[in-house]
Amino acid sequence: MAFDVDDYVRRGGRLKWDDLGLREAFTAAPLADGILRCLQYMHDIESHTICYLRDTLVTSAHADPSVTTFLTAWNYEEHWHGEAIGEVLAAHGRPSGRQRVADVRRGLSRKDRWRPLSFMIGSALLPDMVAVHMVWGAINEFTTQAGYGLLARKAGHPVLGELLRRIMRQEGLHIDFYVSEGARRLGASRATQRLVRMALNRFWRPVGHGVRPPEETDFVISYLFGSDEGTAAAARIDRRIAKLPGLSGLQLVQRAATGALAA
Repeated sequence: MAFDVDDYVRRGGRLKWDDLGLREAFTAAPLADGILRCLQYMHDIESHTICYLRDTLVTSAHADPSVTTFLTAWNYEEHWHGEAIGEVLAAHGRPSGRQRVADVRRGLSRKDRWRPLSFMIGSALLPDMVAVHMVWGAINEFTTQAGYGLLARKAGHPVLGELLRRIMRQEGLHIDFYVSEGARRLGASRATQRLVRMALNRFWRPVGHGVRPPEETDFVISYLFGSDEGTAAAARIDRRIAKLPGLSGLQLVQRAATGALAA
């Protein structure tokens, strides 16, 4: 089914968490270090969404009003996900907020400065660079949503669980858009299928790769996806991606989990 962008924009918006009493809840029952390390990573990546948007808008995606309408609301919602997780971190005395975001961005490699140019050139040369973005976004949203669910169950904290469930509901709508848009573009052209498959096989890495150090990415993946439940979640995501036209058998998420565990 086609994704109704206008309905999504009407129903979406800023994440609400003021009613959860985060500081009081985590003062009374603080989270374990491993959970906080994962939340730190998630805070950093959610807060980096505006930079991912930068890279997308230099491609032909900016000419599609449905895509740009979605991306506007998507970026706004992801910003508040970062802010909400930042409140959890602040309640534990961990770095969060604008100073933390500034520190992360200052730590990016020089290659990050060239990313918009590479995406712009790719969009000019390739027939449907936007299809790559849409499927890439679907995989990242699938893994993000699954990661939040696994983290909530691992923490066993009712307030954190409720906060993450609220985030997951919005991530579910993001998944619906990316999958719908990706399937539409993939279904229109065998050449697009070959392009997307090649790009994913060669270049896809778990969300946050390149923004945070490799050991942090490996820790989060192994901490969340290293259990039997996590392995099953990775397999489910790969099965859902395999249903998209031309993308069967990639097993990207399972490969990433295996690599993180080995590291």
